[in-house]
Amino acid sequence: MKRLVKFLIILSIFLLLYFILFKILEIDKIILKKIYPLKYSEYVEKYAEEYNVDKYLVYAIIKAESNFKENAKSTSNAVGLMQIMEATAIETANKMNLNITELDLFNPELNIRLGLEYFTNLLDKYNDNYNLAIIAYNAGIGNVDKWIQDGTIKSDGTDLENVPFKETNNYVRKILRDYEIYKELYEKQM
Repeated sequence: MKRLVKFLIILSIFLLLYFILFKILEIDKIILKKIYPLKYSEYVEKYAEEYNVDKYLVYAIIKAESNFKENAKSTSNAVGLMQIMEATAIETANKMNLNITELDLFNPELNIRLGLEYFTNLLDKYNDNYNLAIIAYNAGIGNVDKWIQDGTIKSDGTDLENVPFKETNNYVRKILRDYEIYKELYEKQM
C-alpha cells in the first residue's frame, strides 16, 4: 500500500510539473522556436511579400536547405541560405538584370531574393502547385517534367510518395512538415 501511495505522489508531482512547464510556461513552444527560428526575417518577409509566397514556406525551405547557415555550401556546390546552384543563380540574376558572382550568393538578402525569384518561376511553370515547385526546387525541372510525362507523378502533385529520388521524396515531406510547424508556432500569435 505504501508503494502505491508513493507512486501516486510521484505521479502527481510529475503531472503538476508537466502542467506548469508545458502548459502554463509553454516550454514546448519555446524549445520549438529555437529549432524553428525566424532568422533573416527582414529579408524573408520583404521578399516573401514581394513574390507573394507564404513567409513560413520560405522559412521551411531555408531550414531544410541550409538550416539558416548563410555560408553553407553543399557537396553539389549549392550555396547560401537557399542553397542555389551557381548556374541557376546566374541565369536567374541575368533575367533580373543583375550581375553576380558565386561569392555574392553568400549574401543573405541576395540569396533569398534569387531563391524566391527562382521558386516563383517554378510556381509559374507548375500553375501555383506548391508540391511540384518544391519537388523541382530540389530535383530540377527536367526530372519533374519527365516524371509527370511518364506518369511517375501526377501533374497535380498529390502523389508525393511516388517521387523516385529518395532524397527529394524526403525533402518535400520535410518542407511541408516544417511549413505546418512554422504556421502553428507563429501564425496564431500575430
